[in-house]
Amino acid sequence: MAEFTTTKLNAESHLLLDQPLLRLPHELARKNFKTVQKHFERERDVVLSSLKSTANASLAGQDSSQTLNSLDGMINRMQGLKRKMESLHDEEKVLHQHSRKRIQHLQDLYDIPSLADVKYDEWSRIRLNRLLVDYLLRSGCLRSVSQDRGEPEEEEYSGVPGLVFGASTDDEEDQRTIIPSMLSVTASECLHEGVQNNLEFELRLQQYIELRRNGRLLDARQHAQKYIAPHTDTHLSEIHRAAGLLAYPPNTQAEPYKTMYSQSRWDFLATLFVKTHNELFSLPARPLLHIALSAGLSALKTPACHSKFASSSSNASSSTTSVCPICSTELKDLARNLPYAHHTKSNVESDPIVLPNGRVYGRERVLQVSAKAGLDDGRVKDPTTGDIFEASKIRKVYIS
Repeated sequence: MAEFTTTKLNAESHLLLDQPLLRLPHELARKNFKTVQKHFERERDVVLSSLKSTANASLAGQDSSQTLNSLDGMINRMQGLKRKMESLHDEEKVLHQHSRKRIQHLQDLYDIPSLADVKYDEWSRIRLNRLLVDYLLRSGCLRSVSQDRGEPEEEEYSGVPGLVFGASTDDEEDQRTIIPSMLSVTASECLHEGVQNNLEFELRLQQYIELRRNGRLLDARQHAQKYIAPHTDTHLSEIHRAAGLLAYPPNTQAEPYKTMYSQSRWDFLATLFVKTHNELFSLPARPLLHIALSAGLSALKTPACHSKFASSSSNASSSTTSVCPICSTELKDLARNLPYAHHTKSNVESDPIVLPNGRVYGRERVLQVSAKAGLDDGRVKDPTTGDIFEASKIRKVYIS
């Protein structure tokens, strides 16, 4: 019964890490619906206006060929709208399919009774692959993602969320094309969602900086009047600095203009874009792999893990060999600065005693180690540190 308690699966705790699994297709479906609504309302207004104008012109004695041409134009617009609706409908069906698969994937967890079940290993493998894909996407390793998602059924659990840019680049051609791409995503996502952020302003400001860098002062002024001046209510100080940029060349050493000309702004834009993108799609700021790894390390970490007396690998006098994963070479440094988890249960050896150095062991274990070391009955050896003490200094421990 005790073994079943320790291996019993708590599905609710697993779902804390899997919330983005359901949020992402929901946000994508909502975005798809808003796109459909935008296309429909725009074409409806155009067609109704054209129909009214054509009807009035026909009643006023317009030539029948012109009326037919107007009707053909309206039919072509509606056919174009139909094709767009069909494409968006296909996308919606794929999103619904992914949602069903993900819901079923989480439902399978409730049908697994124990952590020792073989089905849990299969479920965990799919989850691990999804966490790896999420981490690789955030790191910009797109080729590795395509290789990692080898099985088609796993793509439904690890969908790529929208369009993510790695905007830090030194290629001038990429720099000229990346801002319009970001602005198109901002117009199709941020504005529709009503998210208040300064992403669009920073992108327009970068366009202004590039115009000034290339010596196109007139174009820079026109760009600022059209795209930057409307943001005076929220970015007045930044606009004042942008205006002063006209008086300083790209090789200036004066601040803050030197920083504005710096290539490090591309890193800033990349970070800001990804942050806004994650907020739109309800994705966590940190990779899910980091969250899962830090939680697992904290759950296994104990004060003894980073002790210099932890095991025989770090202490030649120790008679024990640690099998703790936190004490391993691969994970020890990762867990060093993590907090300790809150444990509701603790395992204590029977008949505990405390040695003069403050360490607590079971009496039987201490006596066995002392006997193997060839000590007489009046002395005992610490199994971890190897220190030897008088048996009379041992104290009984009572756990309250």
